[in-house]
Amino acid sequence: MMHSSRRKFIKNSTTVVSIAGLTAMFPKLYAAAGADKKIRVAAIGINGMGWADLNAILKHPDVLCTALCDVDDNVLQKRIKELEGRGIKVKGFNDYRDLLKSKDVDVVVVGTPDHWHCLQMIEACQAGKDVYVEKPLGNSIAECRSMVAAVKKSKSIVQVGQWQRSQQHFRDAIAFVHSGKLGKVRLVKAWAYQGWMKSIPVKPDAPVPAGVNYDLWLGPAKKQPFNPNRFHFDFRWYWDYAGGLMTDWGVHMLDYALLGMKASTPISIMASGGKFAYPQDAAETPDTLTTVYEFEGFNIQWEHATGIDGGPYGKNHGVAFIGNNGTLVLNRSGWEVIPEKGRMDGVAFQKSVDDGLDLHAANFIEAVKSRDSSALNCSVQAGADIAIFAQMGNIAYRTGKKIYWNQDTGSFGAEDADQLISASYHNGYQLI
Repeated sequence: MMHSSRRKFIKNSTTVVSIAGLTAMFPKLYAAAGADKKIRVAAIGINGMGWADLNAILKHPDVLCTALCDVDDNVLQKRIKELEGRGIKVKGFNDYRDLLKSKDVDVVVVGTPDHWHCLQMIEACQAGKDVYVEKPLGNSIAECRSMVAAVKKSKSIVQVGQWQRSQQHFRDAIAFVHSGKLGKVRLVKAWAYQGWMKSIPVKPDAPVPAGVNYDLWLGPAKKQPFNPNRFHFDFRWYWDYAGGLMTDWGVHMLDYALLGMKASTPISIMASGGKFAYPQDAAETPDTLTTVYEFEGFNIQWEHATGIDGGPYGKNHGVAFIGNNGTLVLNRSGWEVIPEKGRMDGVAFQKSVDDGLDLHAANFIEAVKSRDSSALNCSVQAGADIAIFAQMGNIAYRTGKKIYWNQDTGSFGAEDADQLISASYHNGYQLI
């Protein structure tokens, strides 16, 4: 989300120049360095998290919203009016490609369904913009790879919406894990038990709602009649557009499992589950799943279940590092250490004291201002690592096999698993 040709020059330059010098040479480009100018931000996909992300970014004093985009004109007009009520006037777009041509946009928030993240983020980078892209980064392993390559080529500043990485209590908990006080950690459990998620009743196909550009909503996904179950929030329970709870909540919890263990690539992955809670409902992705990632000397286990809240340690989501001396349990509320008797002192519950999304947004804008990608709390590479990890779990489930990842070849060496490395593209769209 940056300015175009002039910003590309700066991003590709190896010369170190002061902010003051850049402001003098390119006053419009580095307007954010001045007190009287602001970074101009726009958002694509504003019905859910895209809207939340935008509002978090707008809390930064150096930011101004100039444009919104959504394929549902009903949502678009609603959000424009909400901003008008706050004294903010913006341009509205239904097609993101028109927004990306705007010279009044420096930064783009991508808050669309998962199957659109890749193309829109890459095209935003090619247009010279900086990007805040929602998690999961991509909807396939191949997409994540392409997104990392595109950012490296463009030198855009790209933050991925793994906002827990900006919260202090998560960092404190991981520092405790790294201290070694838990002893050898041989099992990490991560989970999301979501009691609020009920059955999705089967609904017939229906006419496309007035004001919705359904063809553009589908984009690279295969054509099929409009069905309300696949639209807006519930898109995430269909393989064409997303990866279910594994990529919805799993990327958050498993991200911290990997950080705590300083791990990345598993030796093997196996998964078992299904539609056990609601076998006849409209969703495709499993409502119950257990996935085991094998590493050298320890395992990471993922669990999810819809319709119930009774997760491990009495928490409906979290990560538990199970060591020989004790277990550290961490979630969005805080963390604690449950000791093994006589082996270590416990740690009373340490409550969360900050707002992760606000901090993550501020971290992104400060990185945009400084042009320093290393300052990001969740770079595109970090976002890709965890999205790929979650995709591996889904691939193990969908193949019904224990699969083995070959880091050298970037494949599983099994035809059915390797076919799922790339998402199927349709309607003339291609992976960039």
